[in-house]
Amino acid sequence: MVLVKNGSVAQDNWVSVTDDEMLPPGKPAIISKARWLRERCSLRRRSEALGLHLTSDDTLDDLVNALDGIALIVLEFPAFTDGRSYSTARLLRERYHFSGELRAVGQILRDQAHFMLRCGFDAFELVPNADIASWVEGLFEIAVHYQPAADARSPASDLRHR
Repeated sequence: MVLVKNGSVAQDNWVSVTDDEMLPPGKPAIISKARWLRERCSLRRRSEALGLHLTSDDTLDDLVNALDGIALIVLEFPAFTDGRSYSTARLLRERYHFSGELRAVGQILRDQAHFMLRCGFDAFELVPNADIASWVEGLFEIAVHYQPAADARSPASDLRHR
């Protein structure tokens, strides 16, 4: 997989770990929500960074007070027509003030990239044969917006009044 972060290709140092696997020593690990909730006390003592993988079915209700210490949240798109992770990203950024990396994975399309960025995503895991240059271009091709969003860019109404 190719990782695009903050508009360019980036090295992915994170290791995804199943609920049954040992966490890799000395490396940042991505775990499931269920594992985080079950092992939170012992995982907080770990010196390496931790990330959470949330499916589109996962809610944030039981994570609200447990996000401190989480450096990365991976939000899954099981189908390009499933937009629940857009809402989760906005909630994480706007309501819960999550400042770590938000990564989109799964069935993500270049045409959706800019809108994902506006919802708070800053990293995208692309399939190996993706046109990376086109993806990066898609992040920044719309310059003016009509509504406010998680990216804090000024909407057209604010720009008009300046």
